Amino acid sequence: MATKGTVLGVIANMVTLTVDGPVAQNEICYITTGGDRLMAEVIKVVGKNVYVQVFESTRGLKVGAEAEFTGHMLEVTLGPGMLSKNYDGLQNDLDKMEGVFLKRGQYTYPLDKERKWHFKPIVKVGDEVGPSAWLGEVEENHQPLKIMVPFQLTGTYKVKSVVPEGDYTIEDTVVVLSDKGGEDIKVNMIQKWPVKKAMTNYVEKPRPYKLLETGVRVIDTMNPIVEGGTGFIPGPFGTGKTVLQHAISKQAEADIVIIAACGERANEVVEIFTEFPELVDSHTGRKLMERTIIVANTSNMPVAAREASVYTAMTMAEFYRAMGLKVLLMADSTSRWAQALREMSNRMEELPGPDAFPMDISAIISNFYGRAGFVHLYNGATGSITFIGTVSPAGGNLKEPVTENTKKVARCFYALEQERADRKRYPAVNPIDSYSKYLEYPEFEDYITERINNQWTGKVNELKTRLLRGKEIAEQINILGDDGVPVEYHVIFWKSELIDFVILQQDAFDEVDSVTPMERQEDIVNMVIDICHTNFKFETFVEVMDYFKKMINICKQMNYSKYKSEQYEDFRKQLATLVAERSVK
Repeated sequence: MATKGTVLGVIANMVTLTVDGPVAQNEICYITTGGDRLMAEVIKVVGKNVYVQVFESTRGLKVGAEAEFTGHMLEVTLGPGMLSKNYDGLQNDLDKMEGVFLKRGQYTYPLDKERKWHFKPIVKVGDEVGPSAWLGEVEENHQPLKIMVPFQLTGTYKVKSVVPEGDYTIEDTVVVLSDKGGEDIKVNMIQKWPVKKAMTNYVEKPRPYKLLETGVRVIDTMNPIVEGGTGFIPGPFGTGKTVLQHAISKQAEADIVIIAACGERANEVVEIFTEFPELVDSHTGRKLMERTIIVANTSNMPVAAREASVYTAMTMAEFYRAMGLKVLLMADSTSRWAQALREMSNRMEELPGPDAFPMDISAIISNFYGRAGFVHLYNGATGSITFIGTVSPAGGNLKEPVTENTKKVARCFYALEQERADRKRYPAVNPIDSYSKYLEYPEFEDYITERINNQWTGKVNELKTRLLRGKEIAEQINILGDDGVPVEYHVIFWKSELIDFVILQQDAFDEVDSVTPMERQEDIVNMVIDICHTNFKFETFVEVMDYFKKMINICKQMNYSKYKSEQYEDFRKQLATLVAERSVK
């Protein structure tokens, strides 16, 4: 018999119930009020009293209302038909919803039960399989997807029967398995999995090391992220977080892109819905939306649904990783997710931590980021989830708890800076404050040596050192004036400006400059470092400034020219002539 409950008290979205039977942590229940069934999740159990967070507005909910428990946790329904979909945090299909605002108590099925999929079996009768083993394949939007043994099963099973290749719906039985006791288990194309529980359907999770090309120079060259890596982008309003996310989503070498808009303002979420379907995939030439899923929760939705949205998106990503696919998960923004955790913690009267966030905020963020990664599956294939979250610290303060705790677990840190944005130096990523810990990994060093050359890391570190030296001299010039600093200092400063303008700055709206392949990035780095190693002779700081401005102009024109085209080579010759004018042996 299902456990029943009665409402004892209501504080915003937190409701206290008294129950007549056993209840589990994170179990889902439905509270009936005014003809609506409101979905809620158990967050605390104290004797016969249970605290639940409701995923809907609790307006009009009265003491004495009845609740019924389901016996399972908050789950997502996984299967073919999720690509190109727009979901909310509870995986309701937003395209099936009526009206501008979601109606309270209205839930939709996330998949299409009528659509038929062309199923190709991979296994044959008599094969032994385990949980998450691949049974067959269907194609969705040119993407081969695997039909797998249910993740909840344990042990090994024999394939009793397999349907022949053909068209089936997601609810049709495609494989029948038999366990050791001779019981039959019917398998269709649908999987269900609780969102708060990480999937561990892999053999091992080694340290990731393969460079994930994004085409963004300030990331790939200066602070690379790897396939299965974690990174985060903090920055105040207007510094270009969304444009940078669009660029990474569009250009990164990923099979599936999942966007979690977690508690963003409605206008920003609308921007995602309107702009994302228009983006063209630079790898296939088709629409990027074909291989994208959007999970959206605006800031006016209840905090509980906001908290669920990032877990829903991560569970979907784990599902595709189990198929041996490369998944890119972008969350915007994890600050609002943390704010939802803070509100729930406050309502439960828990001891507050810094800035009133929960005391265990560090562990929550760490566990969530830990679900990303590069894995070896049981069949020898590999899959990965690369997770990049954005953080919107209040007032651009990078010392607040969410940024600080995310810094501890994310391996890449891309600090967006208001000053760079104000000077129109985009992407506004501060090259000195930002870092990538993957550069220190011996596995990454070996991979880069094989892929590019063994001097690459040394060159990247040299660029960073020169940028830091340039910043120090800029501060001296600012205090002492141009005449108060030696001419050779001006040369060092302008060499750092050359690195900034030619490597760090990039035009996201130019067809050529928006995407820079790794081969071209290597060429640009070598060219800039050769200039930095050249000794120049100048009499005054004005000569230095005029000369380097000409050089920067030629290099920028090269960035806008197709790689190794006639125009590109012509600019290269102009640059060589200009360098020869002032260089001294």
